Amino acid sequence: MKPKVLVVEDEEAISVPLADHLQREGFDTEVAGTIEAASAAFNNGAPDLILLDVMLPDGDGRDLCREIRTRSDVPIIMLTARGEEIDRIVGLELGADDYVVKPFSAGELVARMRAIMRRGRGTARKGPIDVGPIHLDPASRTVTKDGEPVELAAKEFDLLHMLMSNAGQVVRREDIMDEVWDPHWFGPTKTLDVHISWLRKKLEDTPSDPQLITTVRGVGFKFAAPS
Repeated sequence: MKPKVLVVEDEEAISVPLADHLQREGFDTEVAGTIEAASAAFNNGAPDLILLDVMLPDGDGRDLCREIRTRSDVPIIMLTARGEEIDRIVGLELGADDYVVKPFSAGELVARMRAIMRRGRGTARKGPIDVGPIHLDPASRTVTKDGEPVELAAKEFDLLHMLMSNAGQVVRREDIMDEVWDPHWFGPTKTLDVHISWLRKKLEDTPSDPQLITTVRGVGFKFAAPS
């Protein structure tokens, strides 16, 4: 079965050739030009990945990203003409998995899409992990703290999975970027720090004094060792 991609883009000069290219690359593509149409399309049949424009006629695509993240960890790639680092960071904080600035190469975009989808499939083969109060189940892509569910975006889950898989060991920043993002990641270097901060807010009792996810300055990050 072809992977289903929802393209949320109001400019036909972009959406039509992009949809045609994705069809040729083996994706089942649906196009929505507004937030309302995209929400309806998402509710009618969950896609395997969403390409989401930021500036839409009836609102901000980041609001839609935030709303989808309350219900699903479907991979989301933001498409935008904005190139400022702060704009990219905001999108990532809201749960986007990647951020592509227009104009972009369709070939590079497809490569990023496939990399994100491969990572999602690969982690599901590993068993559950328990470290302290945190339980992570890759098969169901769920996380609990002291038995209570913790809602994570897809990228947050993959990052936590890597850290917990190496609990008690320092994981280098470069290795995290290669594994969780992509060896050819072109985004801002602050992306990793943003996601670490987001995880701490959701998992730590005191995010400003983290005990689970600690920083090893100049090297990377370490998840607490198993008891």
